[in-house]
Amino acid sequence: MTPLDEMVDGQGGFRPHWRPLLAALGQLGREVLAERAQQLDRAFAEEGMTSLLPGPVAALAAWRCDPVPLILDPAEFDALAEGLAQRASLLELVLRDIYGPQQLLADGALPPALVFANPAFLRACRQPGGHAGPLLQSYAADLLRGPDGRWRVVADRTAAPPGIAHALENRRAMARHIPEFARAMELRRLLPFFDIWQDALQRLAPVANPGVALLTPGHASPLWFEHVVLARELSCALVEGGDLTVREGALYLKTLRGLQRVDVLLRRQDGRTIDPLEAEQNTLQGVAGLLDAVRSGTLRIANDPGTGFAEAPALAAFLPALACRLLGEELRLPDAHTLWLGDPPARDRVGQELDRWLVRHAVDGTVRSIRAAALAPADRQALARRILATPEEYAVAEALSGSATPCLSPEGLVPRPVVLRLFLVFDGQRWHALPGGLARTLAEPDPASGLRPRAVLAKDVWVPAADSQEIHGPRSLSLAALPIRRGSGDLPSRVADNFFWLGRYLERLESAARLLRAGAARLARPAPTPREAVELRSLCACLARAELLDAETAQAAIAGIGTAPLSRALLRAMREAGPVAGLLGQVARLTEVLRDRLTGEMHLALHRGLRQLWDALRNADPAREPARELEQLDQACTLVLGFAAAVAGLAAENMVRGGGRLFLDLGRRVERAQNVVAELARALDQPGVITQPARLEPGLRLALELRDSVITYRSRYLTVLQPAPVLDLVLADEGNPRGLAFQLRAARDTLADLAGEADSSLVTLAEQLLEETRDMVREVAAAPAQAEAAIRLLPRLKAMEGAVAALSDRVSRRYFALLPAPQSLGHGSAPGRLRGAA
Repeated sequence: MTPLDEMVDGQGGFRPHWRPLLAALGQLGREVLAERAQQLDRAFAEEGMTSLLPGPVAALAAWRCDPVPLILDPAEFDALAEGLAQRASLLELVLRDIYGPQQLLADGALPPALVFANPAFLRACRQPGGHAGPLLQSYAADLLRGPDGRWRVVADRTAAPPGIAHALENRRAMARHIPEFARAMELRRLLPFFDIWQDALQRLAPVANPGVALLTPGHASPLWFEHVVLARELSCALVEGGDLTVREGALYLKTLRGLQRVDVLLRRQDGRTIDPLEAEQNTLQGVAGLLDAVRSGTLRIANDPGTGFAEAPALAAFLPALACRLLGEELRLPDAHTLWLGDPPARDRVGQELDRWLVRHAVDGTVRSIRAAALAPADRQALARRILATPEEYAVAEALSGSATPCLSPEGLVPRPVVLRLFLVFDGQRWHALPGGLARTLAEPDPASGLRPRAVLAKDVWVPAADSQEIHGPRSLSLAALPIRRGSGDLPSRVADNFFWLGRYLERLESAARLLRAGAARLARPAPTPREAVELRSLCACLARAELLDAETAQAAIAGIGTAPLSRALLRAMREAGPVAGLLGQVARLTEVLRDRLTGEMHLALHRGLRQLWDALRNADPAREPARELEQLDQACTLVLGFAAAVAGLAAENMVRGGGRLFLDLGRRVERAQNVVAELARALDQPGVITQPARLEPGLRLALELRDSVITYRSRYLTVLQPAPVLDLVLADEGNPRGLAFQLRAARDTLADLAGEADSSLVTLAEQLLEETRDMVREVAAAPAQAEAAIRLLPRLKAMEGAVAALSDRVSRRYFALLPAPQSLGHGSAPGRLRGAA
């Protein structure tokens, strides 16, 4: 049977609610519409739903939005909303009984095989005395239009209904890139729905000004983008299991300031892994004692961890009878006709006509369904044998092809079948439907599976506004006045740790580019001079320390055995599988993890810059132009340095000085301080300086170059190179943003901001390191033989490198691991100057 078309009425005309859009389509034309579709794809790639991470993870996150929306008639949408509200109320009653008195099981209205065999039925969530509040707070359903023109429910989403953030981003992208469509008709707005949802979450808590958090499995989840958007729209904290702890029956968020109470948890993690103490499977996820906090009444979880039970496909076979029993009325919105094969009459009926059914797992809605008619005869017989062996494990549903809606293709607009997902939220009194939704085209006949397809072609869902439309907003909610807060104390320790390491990896990336560029500049010359050869040997030691060069190649270069292997090694470092790509991957990973904490401009700059750098590494093919290998390396390094400078500038101008920015800056300062002393020590480590002080000059030049301080030195001292002035500029000048003293002073000030008056030990350590840099320069300046004095600094520089690493470790223990500072057992005295190894 030919599927119905959403746009045409079957009598040669267009449906009235489509006509304004068709007029706008005609004005745009095919070429312009195709161009706008490409803009949509770029928008999702650059700032939307695709991942920064290269490889298979990014492929799984691919998302496309068709520029032609699916338009629903307002009266039809209102009928769907009423039907789904009734269905959500029915499922709420079923869940309250299953997790309460279980009267439906006792009376035989539900078979035990559909309850106790369901992996989403959580015995730990049962409260025989009843639950204080609703178990379902948000709900979604997948619908297909049957050949008779009626919409039918093919799947219920009751655990943590996904897709609502994608619907919101589709609408925003459409409005931004195809504004002609938005001007063609007035639509019901989506944002009031989120206001209602936010208000409903606030009302769930038994206290005023409750702490609300969204629990996510983390950035590795394919729905991470949705969790970020939801947390932003609902003004709640985005947390992972490791951020939370249960103390004395209440849930708390672990922050730098201490424990912060969480009263409402919007769950986006599998309910089976939410509490490892009561999980029926081994898991390291979740929060120990979480369900105990729910039972004690100090915490509300939306949706309840056990609500995934209602997604069992076979439950639809019992809903019509349950509606009459529990609601006293017929279902307004029918299911796709469903039979549970544990029922003998149903099994006999299906055995005669298996080809016309969609075979599904009875209790696990995530298992991909099977269209029996599409199987080969041998496979169909094997399926029939499996059903006969364990019939209670199977359900069958009416195989619907769905209605067709126009989609853009290279040939123009072509009809494709779609499945529609609508979303509802409960405000404590009634259910509210999102005036829109999420539609996706069906690439294969499996609309009922909960699995997200690899390549999604989504469609925005429009509901035209009516002049008489009643506007529903959140009910008034009396809240106590919020206390004024400034500072970083409410930042979760995990987030602070991620910002700290983002700063460190950004600095490592910049340092790698400077080292590689310095090496390429020397190798590009026909034959290095003796001074350049000395610089190159010191540079190789720095490259090996930064893991940009393997030890064997570094030793060969230091020994002066040819430059060709060194050139090849530097080029490998900047290619797609090299160490620079590894640093880019770390920056990309942390950018994704911190997506909810970065400003829009900051995230966009990181996102676009990283993609540009990925493309540069991917396109670097020395085989094309072997003579330009080193030039390509230099250009790639310049791109990296420009990216690092742009990110640093945006962080300084766009991020509030507190919280994330403090730790981002602290990470950069610590990493740069280590790099300064490590590179300086290798630059000064020249043989024969004691007898020939002039041999120190190449190392001094390299030290200035790596700190980008050559011009500053020349403006101060003309062209005379002496150890004390160079060391002052590199080590002790607090005005040089590339020098060591600048990093230590900035780290000291940041640590002082973080600690306040509570703990000054880290501030004291940073001040001691700063004083040590001044002391080293003073000794060299006062020495009659400055070159010899500079060489004698090598052990102290190595000790300084270790001391900065120790400072980083103490920061991690204090702010990220939340551990006490290590204490020495036994005899010892307070450390003085840093003269030995750390």
